[in-house]
Parts: sequence; structure tokens; C-alpha cells
Amino acid sequence: MPIKIPARLPAFDVLRNEGVMVLDEELASRQDIRPLRIALLNLMPKKIQTENQFARLIGATPLQIELSLIRMSDHQARNTAAEHMESFYRPFEEMQDEKFDGLIITGAPIEHLEFDEVTYWDELREVMEWTQTNVHSTFGVCWGGMAMINHFHGVKKHMLPAKAFGCFRHRNLAPASPYLRGFSDDCTVPVSRWTEIRQDEVNTHPGLTTLLGSDEVGPCLIEDPAHRALYVFNHFEYDRDTLKQEYDRDVDNGVPINVPCNYYPEDDPNRTPVNRWRSHAHLLYGNWINEIYQTTPFDMNEIGR
Repeated sequence: MPIKIPARLPAFDVLRNEGVMVLDEELASRQDIRPLRIALLNLMPKKIQTENQFARLIGATPLQIELSLIRMSDHQARNTAAEHMESFYRPFEEMQDEKFDGLIITGAPIEHLEFDEVTYWDELREVMEWTQTNVHSTFGVCWGGMAMINHFHGVKKHMLPAKAFGCFRHRNLAPASPYLRGFSDDCTVPVSRWTEIRQDEVNTHPGLTTLLGSDEVGPCLIEDPAHRALYVFNHFEYDRDTLKQEYDRDVDNGVPINVPCNYYPEDDPNRTPVNRWRSHAHLLYGNWINEIYQTTPFDMNEIGR
């Protein structure tokens, strides 16, 4: 089954041209099934790129997905046209009475700030509390995952002496987890962050389970059953050239940056990088969608009860 998104959303044509099954609202209304309602709280500056990345992953399952785009109510996007935001995004304050089977909270390029210094931190805390009554399962990504694990458990983020940047091998620490169904014993994951969550601090919280981890860059994927949440600190959703775009941007701006590790063939930035994480990205998000489908109430009014 396809993912249901507005036909005018840029992701519609991008995904259709890639062979992903997409469905506009008129056709979806003819199908006598309840689609899974998945929301994306998009905190990234490149909104359209991020929409494409996550829609591609959650749209690759046999289920019909209805994707809703959410923004912080008082935060104005600077890198995306106002017309796009007005057409496709709704502020959180308008959606508080609705319920969703799943929610993805993306990262944001504000790692250098303490959480309470972020202009929309108070509203984001409202969102995280709202997930406990209105969302069946929440997926926090990168800074979004760090924000969630801090909010619910007080686990701190720590600044790194140098940016963790590149593609790193991660070990499968919980092969029996339904979220890692089909995973290899290890996998490559893109990493791009100036902060880290430390495993020894995670270990002080017995309700948290680390599913994927790396000796080089620490925990990657953590399950929090009590809050029906997953936290992933790295970027399965990245396209082949996303790290390249970040590297080229910093080089052009004169920002000191290392060539991303294990990304370019022979670490040569003049060569075309190779995507070595796409299959595990689809597995992870497909497994998450499947777990939602298996456990979410058919009556959406029962979500959160």
C-alpha cells in the first residue's frame, strides 16, 4: 500500500519517480481501510529535503500511511518558502486535540545550545508530554532524540571535542528486538553531530535499552518502552550525498571540518560517495511501522489510554 500525501507536496513527484507508491487524498478516500496516521515534526532547516527522506522510508511498507507535517507554533522557518510552510504544515497548537499512531521528531542544528536556551523549548516539552496521551509511538531523531531522552530521563548531551562526522560501524546489541528484525550483526550509519549521549549514563536508567551502539561514536538507537519511544542519534534517513552537502557547505564557508570518515571511496572528497546504509534504514523504519500496526488501537480514541 502507498503513502498518502498531498499531490502538490514536492515529495509526491520525487517519490513517485523513484518507484515509491504514493496516493493522493482523492484516491485514498476510496479505500475502505484505516490508514496509519504518522506525523513529522520537522525541525530541520531544509524542510523539503527532510520531508523527502522520511516519507521515502515510511512509505516503503505494505500499509497505507497518512503523513501530516507539524511545525512549532511560534517558530518561523528561515530556509523554506513561507508559501510551502503555509500550504503543507500546521502549527502544533492547532493539532493538540488530534491523535496519531506515530510521530517523528527530527533533529535541529542547535546542538551548541543548552536545551532551555532553545527558543521553542517550552513548546517542545509540551509536544513530548502530549505524545504520552495522543501518540502511540514516537521516534526522536538526532537532536530530537537527545531532547526526548533528556526530558523523560534527565540524560544529558555532552559536547564533543571534534565533530562526529562520517559513516561508522554499529553493533547489533539486541538481535531479538522487533525493531532490528532482519538486521545484520553490524551496520553502517551516517553520523553528523557535535554532541553525544554517553552509554554509562544511559545504563543508570534500567528502563532504557540500547539496541545499536558503536565503540567510536557511542549509543545509536535506544528503546524507551515506558514512553513508547525510540531515540536514534544518527541518520539512517540521510541520502547518499547529504554528508557531502554538509562537508561542501563548511568548506565553502571556511569552517574547519574533517573529511567525513569512511564515506568517500579512499576518503577522497573528489570521488562520489556510496550509500551503504539504505537497506538498514528501510528495515528500521519498516519495523517501526510494523510494530505500530501490530499494537495501535483500531479506535484512535483509545490511543494514549
